[in-house]
Amino acid sequence: MSNPGALLFARYAYPPNELGYCGPAGAAMLLRSDLPGEIARRARGFDGAWAYLVFLARALGRSDPLDPAVVSAYWIGDSLPGGEFPDLLPFLRPRFAGQRGGTWESAGGRALPHHSFHVFEVYPWASLLRRTGHPSAVSVLDRCRIRTGKVVRAGAATATVTTRPLVWDGASLTAGPPREETASLLLGGLAPGDLVALHWDWVCDRITAEQATTIEALEKRQLDALFRKSVVPEV
Repeated sequence: MSNPGALLFARYAYPPNELGYCGPAGAAMLLRSDLPGEIARRARGFDGAWAYLVFLARALGRSDPLDPAVVSAYWIGDSLPGGEFPDLLPFLRPRFAGQRGGTWESAGGRALPHHSFHVFEVYPWASLLRRTGHPSAVSVLDRCRIRTGKVVRAGAATATVTTRPLVWDGASLTAGPPREETASLLLGGLAPGDLVALHWDWVCDRITAEQATTIEALEKRQLDALFRKSVVPEV
């Protein structure tokens, strides 16, 4: 088991776990960097993320689903293998059998073992948005995705970050104009100009320009496939 990989997983997984959306109860344990073994044990309780990590470990030839390259491939995508993944949907079907309302079961060539696919196709929010245009769906999709930002100001516990929120125009969902937001910190040592990855209301990671480009490109790929090709069910 990789300690760095477990700690990386914990930073990205903590925000929705702390909100009670996924993973086992007791989110504070994910902040115990002195207990990577316990974090690794708890990671298996994230049914969605863990399935992708197992799949990616096999695809990358790694024995540990918490290998840092595997964890980074899922949350960021920088070590994601190229090409399509014809084995992904058959792998996910028995594991996500109770997950209804999304478009994942018919995703075909759109399916990727990446967080953006899970947010926009496995969860039902994108389909709900297309049917109703409800602003709550936009808000959930915006916060649930991994989004990029640039630090404007950083304090001990929070940072002001420039990000591009998702915008719904009635037909498509895209990244809108930049705006500032305040986010809590899961790591220290940030400075103005740093690029970061955010999940819900937390800064999870300091990232490179290349990683930021990867996150944004994979998200755009997923949204273009969903909305511009009108594959999200109308009813």
